[in-house]
Amino acid sequence: MGFSKPPVQALKIANKQKRKELFVAHKRASGKERHEERHRRRKEESRNPELKAARLAKNVPRTLEHKRVWDDVDDDSLGAVVDLEQLKRRRMEQAEAEERAAIEAAEKMEEDDDDDNDSMLDSDEEEDEEAREARLERQREKRAQRNPSIAPSTTSTNLDLTPTSLALKFPSLFSDEPPPEPKILVTTSLNSTLHEEAHILTTLFPNSNYVPRSSHRYGHKYSLREICKFSTEKGYTAVILMKEDQKKPTGLSVVHLPKGPTFHFTISNWIEGKKLPGHGNPTNHYPELLLNNFKTPLGLLTAKLFQTMFPPRPEFEGRQVTALHNQRDYIFVRRFRYVFRDKRATEKSVTDAEGNALKGVEGIRAGLQELGPRFTLKLRRVDKGVGRAGSEGDDAIQWEWKSKMEKDRKRFNL
Repeated sequence: MGFSKPPVQALKIANKQKRKELFVAHKRASGKERHEERHRRRKEESRNPELKAARLAKNVPRTLEHKRVWDDVDDDSLGAVVDLEQLKRRRMEQAEAEERAAIEAAEKMEEDDDDDNDSMLDSDEEEDEEAREARLERQREKRAQRNPSIAPSTTSTNLDLTPTSLALKFPSLFSDEPPPEPKILVTTSLNSTLHEEAHILTTLFPNSNYVPRSSHRYGHKYSLREICKFSTEKGYTAVILMKEDQKKPTGLSVVHLPKGPTFHFTISNWIEGKKLPGHGNPTNHYPELLLNNFKTPLGLLTAKLFQTMFPPRPEFEGRQVTALHNQRDYIFVRRFRYVFRDKRATEKSVTDAEGNALKGVEGIRAGLQELGPRFTLKLRRVDKGVGRAGSEGDDAIQWEWKSKMEKDRKRFNL
């Protein structure tokens, strides 16, 4: 007599020993059925690879990023949760539709006025139609003059989408003039013990210096506004104030000099580079900067702040990359060193968006070594002036995080 799977009702009998035996038999039979199903599916997909491709395309996980919701408004202000890329595309389509409607209305009026045109006028109308088609074709070519990447990134931040209202509100960040060379002052709160962590921050941000704040009982305890005034006179472009709790970094205030704005972040999951497995040692080369997944006006403002804190000319011989990846309003800060090496036999080749191997790099792969530090930032408040005490008026606090913002888990601000 063959092995059979016991019914579910049999698992609810009163005898404990018998119930245990039936449960083990039920689990064993369930595992056997799954194993046979996977084996059968593997044989079918080996004969027909299209079945595997269809199964993988259907089994795309529905994460919170896929279910993300946006505000259905035509607004690009600082507090609006809108995808600026989709908003720009929608506005362009609307403008094209209005232009097309205006052209059709003008053509219809001309046809009504000129019902008795001769052959010469008819030829002029054909020339006008050809000129209009040529002009529309030139517009389409102008919009498509940037060729798409071979393997396009879906998370890179496009700062060219910055709305005009945001640039007018923060002219010091969004200026037509080339920004000055970054020079950053790093300090801590009073009576702080985060001297080692502050020195680590100076290695993360190029051209930065750490100045400890005096906590002597007879010393002058400078405020953040006084520190920013001193830093502006000395040519600094930003001030970073690190906060602590129980001898651990918990907050970061970044002031863009000379007049703000001020960004307040909380820090979590701080790990020094020397505590990372297989870590490397950073050098003094200017790193490359990656800003990922900043899509809203607030996200572009935050990305622009970090862009001004890194030199615009990376030194590629150092092969260092600093990445700030936004995911669900948490900014993950990582620093790596990359190297191009030969592909191992067990590794796959680099593919394009369609899954085909890229020509010329079939045997090349990129290796990464994390340098540290590793930590996570969450934006809490944006002030227009220097610090919260220096911001006055109705327009002082530009944006502030509130607990009600996380009631809908599919709605994000950055």
